[in-house]
Amino acid sequence: MKSVKLEWVLGNIEAAQELCTEALKHYEDFPKLWMMRGQIEEQCEYMDKARDAYNQGLKKCPHSVPLWLLLSRLEERVGQLTRARAILEKARLKNPQCPELWLESVRLEFRAGLKNIANTLMAKALQECPNSGILWAEAVFLEARPQRKTKSVDALKKCEHDPHVLLAVAKLFWSERKITKAREWFLRTVKIEPDLGDAWALFYKFELQHGTEEQQAEVRKRCENAEPRHGDLWCAESKHVLNWQKKTGEILAQVASKIKNTF
Repeated sequence: MKSVKLEWVLGNIEAAQELCTEALKHYEDFPKLWMMRGQIEEQCEYMDKARDAYNQGLKKCPHSVPLWLLLSRLEERVGQLTRARAILEKARLKNPQCPELWLESVRLEFRAGLKNIANTLMAKALQECPNSGILWAEAVFLEARPQRKTKSVDALKKCEHDPHVLLAVAKLFWSERKITKAREWFLRTVKIEPDLGDAWALFYKFELQHGTEEQQAEVRKRCENAEPRHGDLWCAESKHVLNWQKKTGEILAQVASKIKNTF
């Protein structure tokens, strides 16, 4: 797998494809190989080949949530909303009580401008996964502004120590321009889960807008020491083939620059 990744990041696409094909002859139940195969095809804009790779992979690895997400996002990217929705419904049937799949279903509808459907799905999601921090955190910002505080209190009752919920509260205070409180909750979040890259990136963006140079440098330094590995926003940059040689501080700045605090 590392050989495939190396050829891919070096831009040797044909070599990467050949190695991937060879590896899959021996390890066809290894989802990451199917994911790489599909992503390489997507990068080359071969959408049909990418779709085939994800579908083949899911026959062998039906419980690989990242594979389901890649297939759904491919369909969304090519404008097939109905197909993307159906894929996620099928994924949830095969993988019940999976917060990540519910979250993607909610976000799919929200991105399509179908906020009512997103809200209905979120209610179902929280029934099936009542203690999921990622779902409660998202639920806070699905609410209209006047109701967000109430929803955040509900979220904290259910998931008091979940970093995603703590991060949602920090964002809520930030959106209300309560700077001191927002900083307190950002600090609480990165202390409880220093591996969550999204928290560091949001914290850094916050300090770029409201903090001193010293406060900005402190967040950057602490993030570099923590070397986070998780978070949707973080992994979108850190795992991108073009960023394979970038250091933590560079990834932090890159992720922060793409965050639009319109919540």
